[in-house]
Amino acid sequence: MDLKKVTFTNTNGEKLSGRLELPSDQHPHNFVLFAHCFTCNKNLSAVVNISRELADKGFGVLRFDFTGLGESAGDFSNTNFSGNVEDLVAAASWLEENYQAPTLLVGHSLGGAAVIFAAEKIKSIQAIATISAPSDPNHVKKLLKNSIKEIETTGQAIVNLSGRDFTIKQQFLHDLETKSLPDVVKKLRKALLVMHSPQDTLVGISNAEEIYSAARHPKSFISLDGADHLLMKKEDSQYVGMMIGSWANKYLHVPIQEKLISKTAVTARLKSNDGFLTKMAVGNHFMVADEPIEFGGTGFGPSPYEFLSAGLAACTAMTIQMYAKQKKWEIKEVQVKINYDKKHAKDCENCENPDAKIDTFSREIHLDSHLDKKQKERILQIADKCPVHKTLHNKIQVLTKLID
Repeated sequence: MDLKKVTFTNTNGEKLSGRLELPSDQHPHNFVLFAHCFTCNKNLSAVVNISRELADKGFGVLRFDFTGLGESAGDFSNTNFSGNVEDLVAAASWLEENYQAPTLLVGHSLGGAAVIFAAEKIKSIQAIATISAPSDPNHVKKLLKNSIKEIETTGQAIVNLSGRDFTIKQQFLHDLETKSLPDVVKKLRKALLVMHSPQDTLVGISNAEEIYSAARHPKSFISLDGADHLLMKKEDSQYVGMMIGSWANKYLHVPIQEKLISKTAVTARLKSNDGFLTKMAVGNHFMVADEPIEFGGTGFGPSPYEFLSAGLAACTAMTIQMYAKQKKWEIKEVQVKINYDKKHAKDCENCENPDAKIDTFSREIHLDSHLDKKQKERILQIADKCPVHKTLHNKIQVLTKLID
């Protein structure tokens, strides 16, 4: 994945810190905004895992710290639920200005409630996914039950949540009490996915039932059987990311990836607006080639010379292992490292001429074995006999013609 550190400002001018997760092999087809749980942050393992799974499916994902949390500026004690919603709107505006407007909102726990409220204010949103979300934001008061009286009497209280102290003020409680999630859900005209665990002891699954019942179609529900509220098991959060990505494809515009049919060994296709990003069919396998960013590419795939070097490296490893097995020599692992450059030949007669340089592949071979010196010398000889090595040394021809 391609991970970028980003910052943007909220409506109060405070800097919020985020991470933008991008696919490693293509431009994002859609962008996602992720809202983390109450008092959590963008680096919670579940948030990271879900974001990576979505990026793996071609989404660009922005996860960020709400005001006063994680690396974001501001005072958490002066925030409220409405502030979280406004932070999401600010994040959407930043995405639209710098990349493209988000089409999918994903929210975990209280973040799930926040994305439903934010969906009304972000016009580009077409689909929403909630994870372990409370049907009533006021549910958070249960976490503060021992401090409610103090907050109501003095206006604030220091509350310990998940091992950290937070100052909670009366405005936060008031904001939660005045928000009606079912009323907002009823008005939604966007696809909704509700995900919840029957074993969630912090936010009971009845909350999912209330959200789902209030929502209009299209709506879907996925049970996160066996998962805890914070999705602490890696496999649970990865499952959530995979399922959201698959579900969202039905409701978002995801360009169909045209598959190349390779009647010959390799087919490559490059459109005029794709820069150097070239789609390839290599037999029955599909991959991309590109150039590094410093050469004007996007770095989504290996360069042509890297593919050529990879072919030599792979062929060398295969040839060595095949020979070793025939000789019944145990080589646990072969590692072949190839570097490509243009260098002067050892017997260069006119080295001051730039044209005197020749294509040079430097090959380093590491053997995990107990072979003796004589056996290793033989392996070195065998490496030079690999078919790709021979092809590179032979006189070759490339026959080219235009076809309709």
